[in-house]
Amino acid sequence: MSRSQRVFGQVIAVVMVAAMSFVHQPAVVSGQAYAVYTDVVADNPHGELPGGFSTALTTDREELAAALAVVRAAGVAPERYATLTRQYWLTVGAENAGIDLDAWAPERGLEANLETVDKVYVNYLRLYGTHDGFWWTGMAGLAGMSFAAGFWDLDEVGGVLDVPGVHQAGTGIGEALGGVPWELAAQMPRDVRLLATAGPTLTRSDVDWYLHRLLIMQRNIFMDMVPMHEAYLAGGMPAVRELAAGGAYDDYVLEAWQRLDEGSPDGRSEALLRMASREQNQIIADQWDATAAGRGDLGRVLTYLTTVGGAPDIPGASTLGEFRPLTVRADVNGQQTALHTPLPAFNWADREPRWEYIEQDLVPAFRSLVRDRPAEAPGYLDVGFRPRAEQNRILARLPVFAGQMATGWAIGPG
Repeated sequence: MSRSQRVFGQVIAVVMVAAMSFVHQPAVVSGQAYAVYTDVVADNPHGELPGGFSTALTTDREELAAALAVVRAAGVAPERYATLTRQYWLTVGAENAGIDLDAWAPERGLEANLETVDKVYVNYLRLYGTHDGFWWTGMAGLAGMSFAAGFWDLDEVGGVLDVPGVHQAGTGIGEALGGVPWELAAQMPRDVRLLATAGPTLTRSDVDWYLHRLLIMQRNIFMDMVPMHEAYLAGGMPAVRELAAGGAYDDYVLEAWQRLDEGSPDGRSEALLRMASREQNQIIADQWDATAAGRGDLGRVLTYLTTVGGAPDIPGASTLGEFRPLTVRADVNGQQTALHTPLPAFNWADREPRWEYIEQDLVPAFRSLVRDRPAEAPGYLDVGFRPRAEQNRILARLPVFAGQMATGWAIGPG
């Protein structure tokens, strides 16, 4: 008998015990009967491994549903079966997305997970269509068209990092710096200097490492955000509160759901902002820190390289370089001089500037689309994911991208 069959048999037995207890002793269910589902440690909280939050629990939706019925009927406090609840709603979300949690393993690399990468973003767009207030999932789906394209580009190292104008981005920046006064070149941030010196040395193994980091973060976001949306769809605020009872979701995100539940444009706008903050400032902030600090200097090189190419596919949103272009100043021959560049003045991996971009540019752009121009929204959100994502590939944008790297450098009084 397989482990799955044994666990399912235990669940059925417990349900029968609960049913008989209801007939003969309504309030009594053996604590031992449901102990396997209570106080379960979430040993995979950040999505680094296959499976769910707990590798000890099944990922079978029906088994988890039966287990939830048992602990609820027994009157167990929600915080004691919090991992079970999260695991259940995660399996609901994964099943609806067509994703096999046990096969979703970031360590297997991008090629093995490429279909799942697409399904994650397609599912965000699907969720957006299930409720008028699910603005965060719509924004995540649209932004995902750019991120998925970035995944594909990074995977095709021979076609991207070796393409003239892309692999040579670091060399090109180095050459551009070679043509400016040394006083200005010396003021360039460390990330730019590293891109110029270490960028051309990137190898396949460096990119594979980075892809692994990105795959973990993508999985972590899905595991955290999707269960909340599925719970709300099925059970409204009571289901969200039960999910939050174990402490995995704090008052900040619970307030986001309460504002969304109000149904007002202001409430939904606040929910969008709070959920974006949850995603970036709580779920994956530490993982971005570790990625930027990893692989020696190449963690900074890779995160800055993708910052340079960052262009979320949300109407009205700026590219990262447009949002905060890099300008440096220095005294040259006794005159205050400025060097204006097309490069972003920040690295996406850094918490504060990343959130400033999202809060000040990305969220307002998407909010304007769905709140102020709802008739236009389907033209962006109800489209085929793969064709739209293909348009975001760096190969498709190469002429513009290469032009941005070669032009926009200007020296003047500063």
